[in-house]
Amino acid sequence: MMPRDASDENRPGNDAAGGDGRWSDLDRPPLNALALRRALVHEGGLWSGVEVVQRTGSTNSDLVALTAAGRADEGAVLVAEEQNAGRGRLDRTWSAPARSGLFFSVLLRPAGVPVDRWGWLPLLAGVAAATGLARVAGVDTALKWPNDLLVTVGDEERKAGGILAERAGEDGVVVGIGINVTLREDELPVPTAGSLALAGAHATDRDPLLRAVLRSLEDWYGRWRAADGDPAACGLQEAYAAGSATLGRLVRAELPGDRSLTGEAVAIDGDGRLVLATREGMQEPVGAGDIVHLRPA
Repeated sequence: MMPRDASDENRPGNDAAGGDGRWSDLDRPPLNALALRRALVHEGGLWSGVEVVQRTGSTNSDLVALTAAGRADEGAVLVAEEQNAGRGRLDRTWSAPARSGLFFSVLLRPAGVPVDRWGWLPLLAGVAAATGLARVAGVDTALKWPNDLLVTVGDEERKAGGILAERAGEDGVVVGIGINVTLREDELPVPTAGSLALAGAHATDRDPLLRAVLRSLEDWYGRWRAADGDPAACGLQEAYAAGSATLGRLVRAELPGDRSLTGEAVAIDGDGRLVLATREGMQEPVGAGDIVHLRPA
């Protein structure tokens, strides 16, 4: 169990009625930690605790450290109103204005699932996030392999979120999710970034958005574990393919060692790898690397 001060519901940023004196953006109210716990933590459920902090460097780093210290149970959820050193793949940074998005990490301990199937967890998180966001925000969120969440702004495909999974000890995985919710055009870190608001979301209240994503994650994680991590048996492989923005496109995979591979993305295999059909008639699985979409969907 993550440590919690008995008065943390009244800390800045945790009170639904206000927060600290710096809160002046009415479009970005603080999260209500107590309400989130009441909605998500229940006997027999996955989520064992929900903590909201005003700001931190990285929720993933914090939760990995808590896990190493034996201070986090499976189902621990750590949410930050603001991250100033959030991390993506390849140690890229992720930052956004306070309360402009959802920045959170969860601890999973997939006991009984073969370790070679744990690589499906970031893909599972992507399916869960896209499902929850579509349900509450009404935004079609597509999945760019392996860990990006894409939305359409105007006629442009833009990145609105990302996922990072890290091992935590021998039996744990911390999955971090960052989603831009109310980020405005003049706040975008790069022109290719987007947000739910810019994509025309009909709801941008972060409390119900977070609840929806976590409930969807609990559902998919339960199905996956019940199938011993078999992505085909639990429907995960099919669901990921159905929501993929990468399959069916000509892409370039930028691989470790300054190598690249170009081909049509034709499948997600049983190991969660992206399969490319090359011009030479070969089918090449890609397990790690950056993917550049070369042909519009």
